Amino acid sequence: MNFPVFDLHCDTLGALAGFDKKDPVHLRDNKCHIDLNRASSLPGYAQCFAIFTTPYMEDWHHVSPVTVFERDLDAFQREMALNCGTMVQAYTAQDVRDHQAKGLMSAILTIEGPAGFGFDPALLEDLYKAGFRITTLGWNEKNPLTGSHETGGGLTDLGREYVKEAQRLGMLVDVSHISDEGFWDILKITNGPVIASHSNSRAVCGHSRNLTDDMFRAICETGGVTGFNQCAPFVGKKPTLDTACDHFLHFLELDPSGTHIALGGDLDGCDALAQGFEGVQSYPALAQRLLERGLTEEMVMNLYWNNALGVMDAAVRNNKK
Repeated sequence: MNFPVFDLHCDTLGALAGFDKKDPVHLRDNKCHIDLNRASSLPGYAQCFAIFTTPYMEDWHHVSPVTVFERDLDAFQREMALNCGTMVQAYTAQDVRDHQAKGLMSAILTIEGPAGFGFDPALLEDLYKAGFRITTLGWNEKNPLTGSHETGGGLTDLGREYVKEAQRLGMLVDVSHISDEGFWDILKITNGPVIASHSNSRAVCGHSRNLTDDMFRAICETGGVTGFNQCAPFVGKKPTLDTACDHFLHFLELDPSGTHIALGGDLDGCDALAQGFEGVQSYPALAQRLLERGLTEEMVMNLYWNNALGVMDAAVRNNKK
């Protein structure tokens, strides 16, 4: 059975903009993990497109994160204009529903690392107006807001200000890549749903990028969701679709309602995916395997579509309190 897909995280914008001095590609048809031609086989498709920046870019590519942010945003706007009859920018969950009803795909802008605007909470309001709906506090570096899963270190005072401003606006705070200390610091001050847009179960795969059971439960208690990451090192050793299912099933043991689990493939953000998963076109194969492992069609529909819509709705409701 084919289900609509709402994916909370990808890094495809880097390829669209010509990351690492490569020629830019187009969203309609390419050799990346995501293109519109392959996504058109789905009965509905909403994709969160992250603009990824880190201070490391100065060393990697001798380019400032600010330049990368502007370049990626230009690429997003270019592709929305080129493909306006197929995919349209969405600002709310209702936009996504309306687009699907019209046979259109949806694109949502997100932030993976605020280095591209100097980690400045004062700029979040303008970014929200431009359509950004999710933000991490960093990538794998220690930065002015927080430490990462690689460096350790909790939230700074500026990090606390950043979280509060994002939630005031109705922007979802994303704990992917953050340190364990930073995670719990956010949970102490949150007044709305918190998400992990592309993170898996540490009990199934013991990578520091993944969530402990207590972290997952804490996200559930905020009304947030965790998006399953297809990147092989975070799934397991030589992972298959069955290994991917193990993460879903473990999360379902902790959350029998199944309302806090979603998709966040990290597509085009990693080279190696689980065996049997090659890109956006493989989501039906994963759904079929989940059904074979005992999930109902209703549960898969929630994981694939409804739960992500629900947390977007919740962020807006929280903003209006």
